[in-house]
Amino acid sequence: MTIRRISTREVYRNGWMRVREDAIERGDGSRGIYGVVDKQDCAIILPIDGDHIWLVEQFRYPIGERVLELPQGGWESDDVDPEELARGELREETGLIAGSMTELPWMWIAYGFLRQRQHVFVAEELTLGEHERDPEESDLEAVRLPIGAFEDKLRSGEIRDVCTLAAWSSYRLWRSGAAPPPQD
Repeated sequence: MTIRRISTREVYRNGWMRVREDAIERGDGSRGIYGVVDKQDCAIILPIDGDHIWLVEQFRYPIGERVLELPQGGWESDDVDPEELARGELREETGLIAGSMTELPWMWIAYGFLRQRQHVFVAEELTLGEHERDPEESDLEAVRLPIGAFEDKLRSGEIRDVCTLAAWSSYRLWRSGAAPPPQD
């Protein structure tokens, strides 16, 4: 079933996102509305340090909790090179500089209401430098965990970030040789 947009109107905009409401017509002729959040591409990084992985812990306002997740984020620009973005986010949040970056297939995030592509990178050959955090990341802490402990936190549900879970799954498939090549 296809859906055709009849009209669109912007209902909200700031530097990080745009919210629009589209009047639509479904394939069966019925009409409705669709709320869509448009955001710039972002990146998530798997900083692998031998048998350890680097994560960040920070307060996430929408859920009112401190959480552990992979470094990730985006810039307020539409024309950013994905690897440059990933390297920048890694440095900004953790201070880590990657000697090697491997791109895995990108993913859509919550495409039921959000139009945002997330680029996935494996960062290796890591060197620790100074972080360059934004003001909203002032409470962020970089955490280095053994991979086994990280996977235990995923299994137990302590880490619930869907982007972290999806990126780790993609990484494990890639390591096993089962992942498709990166997409354009």
